[in-house]
Amino acid sequence: MSSQLHITNGDSFTQRLQELDLKGDIITWREMLCEGKTETNVGSEAFWKTRFEFLHKNYNVSKSWFVEKTLKEYRSLCNHKQQDQIILWFEHDLYCQINMLAVLSWLKTHRRHAEISMVRTSIDPETSQLTSLNKLSNEKLLSLFSSRKVLSQDDIEYADYVWQLYCSDNPIRLENITDSDHFSFEYLSDALKAHLKRFPTIKNGLNEIENRILEVSLLEKPKSKKALLTNLLETQTLYGFGDTQYERVITSLKPLFKG
Repeated sequence: MSSQLHITNGDSFTQRLQELDLKGDIITWREMLCEGKTETNVGSEAFWKTRFEFLHKNYNVSKSWFVEKTLKEYRSLCNHKQQDQIILWFEHDLYCQINMLAVLSWLKTHRRHAEISMVRTSIDPETSQLTSLNKLSNEKLLSLFSSRKVLSQDDIEYADYVWQLYCSDNPIRLENITDSDHFSFEYLSDALKAHLKRFPTIKNGLNEIENRILEVSLLEKPKSKKALLTNLLETQTLYGFGDTQYERVITSLKPLFKG
């Protein structure tokens, strides 16, 4: 009889998944690999050392928190060796897509014989926009689960290849990633385009996010940082960032704000 393991991209969705009462254990991937330096060898000592140093320096993450929340959950993933079906629940945005690549790279090495599948969100017919998994009804989630996409070995190899490119020091190589649709990653190409827009522009040396923050501040004149954050969160499309990511960028732009 087959056994299942679910891997999610965050605690809030893990709670939703628990409501569905699906078979199998749930692992939460508590990382944001779209931010900071990454190592290709996911799960290695060098990988976690690099990640902790970045998170501690830029987000004031304590060692005890990192061990308790991230490493302990990762070790739980390592200990789940018997499941022959692994189901990934990751969103379409940059935040989730990069985490997904890393997880698939790890699975390629450590769970070679498992069937790996992916639950993908769908387009809302009323808005023609992709809807977050967390905003879908339980019935819709169960429907998406039933129609999940089983990944081929070529899919997994491709995800690992893109992960290697993402970790490299030459982001230009990612510009040539145009064949994601030929595999099972229909949202990856747009996520990578969003990633490339985070590099400085020739126009003023700032990236798209930084320019957007200055534009909103200048044109819409939000009355507080909270109002600015709300605007950014509500209008973002492909980044999938939360308050903490935007606050970090706003802080770095302080010298450009008057008053």
